[in-house]
Formats: sequence, structure tokens, C-alpha cells
Amino acid sequence: MRSAKLGMAAGLLAAAVLWPATPAAAPAQASADKAATPAPLVVCGTDAASGLGVSADRAASCAVALRVAAAYTGILPRTRGAPVEVRAAGSTWVCRERQGDPHPYQECLDTGGSGRRLTLTS
Repeated sequence: MRSAKLGMAAGLLAAAVLWPATPAAAPAQASADKAATPAPLVVCGTDAASGLGVSADRAASCAVALRVAAAYTGILPRTRGAPVEVRAAGSTWVCRERQGDPHPYQECLDTGGSGRRLTLTS
């Protein structure tokens, strides 16, 4: 009887010690998931040469997004799907095709660390 009570007490103590650690881990995972989610995009217009729709995150102005899109679509046929660097609007951008759900799209990221992002979609 005494060993059963001792075993039960040890189990409850272990649960009490471990229980607070579980909720603390949840916010860290939630913030990691949140950081992985890209910022919402704003529709900026249509690239004149390709007819693709251009969208930008809140950090990139639509005027910049349209200039980068024009520079990228000007060389897009020659890229053969490979990522390319594009210099436009005073910055260097890396542009590439991404697989969307269900259709692929083009994405350009500012390499200067600003976090600016734009997409081109059909």
C-alpha cells in the first residue's frame, strides 16, 4: 500500500514538473510558424510585356514591383527556369519560378535584406 502511494506521488510530481514545459514550447512553435508565413500581398497591376499580374508585399511599393517585374520578364524567356539576379529600382533581386497550388508563379526577393517580395502570376 505504501509503495502504491509512493508510486502515485512520484507520478504526480513528474506530471507537475513536466506539465509547465509543454505550454512554453507551444508559443515558440507558433512564432516559428508565423515567421515562415509570407506577408500578405497587394495587387499592383499587370506587367505590360508579359501580361502577368504583379503583387508586392507591404514593404515593397507597387512602382518598384512593376519596375522589377518589367526587368525580370524582359529576360525571363532566356532563363530556362533557373534563378536569376535582376537589377532594378536601385536593388538586386533574385527571381525564380515557384510551384504554387496548383499553378506555378514567379517570385522575386530583394537581396539587400529588406525582406521585400513580389510575385508574378497568370
